[in-house]
Amino acid sequence: MVLLLSAVSGFLHALDRASMRDMGDKYDITTIIAIAAISGPIGGIIGLYLGGALLRWVGNWMGGTGSSETIRAAIAWSSVPVIWAGLLWIPAIAMFGDVLFTSDTSSLDGNLGLAVALIVYGLIEIVIGVWAIVVFLKCLGQVQGFSAWMALANSIVAMLVVAVPIVMVVLLFTSM
Repeated sequence: MVLLLSAVSGFLHALDRASMRDMGDKYDITTIIAIAAISGPIGGIIGLYLGGALLRWVGNWMGGTGSSETIRAAIAWSSVPVIWAGLLWIPAIAMFGDVLFTSDTSSLDGNLGLAVALIVYGLIEIVIGVWAIVVFLKCLGQVQGFSAWMALANSIVAMLVVAVPIVMVVLLFTSM
């Protein structure tokens, strides 16, 4: 079940990324969905294993007691709100179509109802996104033997372990 949750979550994240990157400017909606259906689950499962290993490694430094398996389960199960929110893609694609994936939103200019619906859709996504973060921190805290705040610290330090070396390498090569 953990792999299935990660695969579905990966698909939905791929759709979100395609929308944020205006992929509809280059590809039609069918192609975008096909690419997301292939790359999303693969990315979701890879992210599950890499993220789980990183959170376990950093969490162990901080006194966490979670195993790789329980941390992966926490990551996967905390994606349930995101998966429920993914059901919103169905009416959103039906209402907005390609507009969700393009930089050109001129079709919304004359339609106040659709523009308001798009704003409401965005607000619902934000609320569910915050809820998903809280659920993730609670799940991670539970398996690590941490509070949610300590799970937040675990997550931030894990992100820094990845981000700081990347930033340093980028700065090194851009300063030459």
